[in-house]
Amino acid sequence: MAPLQALSLLLLASLASSAASGYRSTLTHIDSKLGFTKAQLMRRAVHRSRLRAASMLPGYSTTLSSSNAGPRLRSGQAEYLMELAIGTPPVPFVALADTGSDLTWTQCQPCKLCFPQDTPVYDPTTSSSFSPVPCSSATCLSIWSRNCTPTALCRYRYGYEDGAYSAGGLGTETITFGSSAPGEAPAASAGGVAFGCGTDNGGDSYNSTGTVGLGRGSLSLVAQLGVGKFSYCLTDFFNTSLGSPVLFGSLAELAASGGAAVQSTPLVQNPQGRSWYYVSLEGISLGDALLPIPNQTFALQADGTGGMIVDSGTIFTVLVESAFRVVANHVAELLGQPAINATSLDNPCFPAPAGERQLPAMPDMVLHFAGGADMTLHRDNYMSFDEEDSSFCLNIGGTTWTSILGNFQQQNIQMLFDITVGQMSFVPTDCSKL
Repeated sequence: MAPLQALSLLLLASLASSAASGYRSTLTHIDSKLGFTKAQLMRRAVHRSRLRAASMLPGYSTTLSSSNAGPRLRSGQAEYLMELAIGTPPVPFVALADTGSDLTWTQCQPCKLCFPQDTPVYDPTTSSSFSPVPCSSATCLSIWSRNCTPTALCRYRYGYEDGAYSAGGLGTETITFGSSAPGEAPAASAGGVAFGCGTDNGGDSYNSTGTVGLGRGSLSLVAQLGVGKFSYCLTDFFNTSLGSPVLFGSLAELAASGGAAVQSTPLVQNPQGRSWYYVSLEGISLGDALLPIPNQTFALQADGTGGMIVDSGTIFTVLVESAFRVVANHVAELLGQPAINATSLDNPCFPAPAGERQLPAMPDMVLHFAGGADMTLHRDNYMSFDEEDSSFCLNIGGTTWTSILGNFQQQNIQMLFDITVGQMSFVPTDCSKL
């Protein structure tokens, strides 16, 4: 057996045995420590949501300065930070959790260019568990299409739509989840995880030290852990001090609460091979009324457009324009007035009556997915009150290509992605108690 094959089997065996009990970490909102008002949080969320949507457009490609930069991978910024540690001894690793990308990376010494971070920059030379990845390995071939010599190491370059980037070498390391502090869940580690060791990094880090990829590709953390499934449960968007649990493997189980039933819908594979999590949205109800949205409006097309992506990094849900107009018009009818920005694809807002300082009573919105799975969105999961403009805002926008279920709509709904069986499940949950 070749040495590389033997090493791969050894790493897989190590991961399989350590994954038996599962892994747990915490997601914190990227604005949690900055003291923003509710209105400021919304303004920042709208800005980032637009950047995220732009990065997911078909044909989007990064523009990097070096002509020989190597592979250029597509991604976008995220909304939640995941708390991990990397190396032996472990170094804190606060990463942007991204269900829309696969590669996990962190800043590394020696830095050619590193953005400021609160924790020490990881140094692979001080870790006993670091190993560089040769460019001839199967792991490297998944992101590098050029010819290379047998002794060359794997290089990567990862670009973001807003100009942020990371470049460096690919290696394998031990990733540690949880904490060994008294009263907290014990730490659990997984060895041999491939990651990007970024020595040249720039742009807005959003208080992170890198990114953890939770997509459906072979390089994602979920795939490398060999656990087959993961779950997260996002707490109240406006209570940024609350952490949100993210669970892997055997810990990623859904428990019905308050009489609510667990519901499931198949994950759909994009025909163009994109690693996002697609589901089939079949209709939308507002209260007791099934909205007049034609069949096949949300169908996934052969060219990879259409469908619905479930994304933790997009804040506000976006619907293809024809469906968005129907939803926005029905919300306008309920409120009794047209939107201020009725011709835009942005989240529509409606003037609040004089002296009104809170949202009126609104019916539930229900998203109907394939397989009979219905996701109920209560008023606060799709509407908000803008104190600065004294307006009621529908936190759903429009798009011209693909619908995305954003994280604002996923508040207090535990989401489970089972890659092994190809299924997404969900159940209403008080995420602060999970």
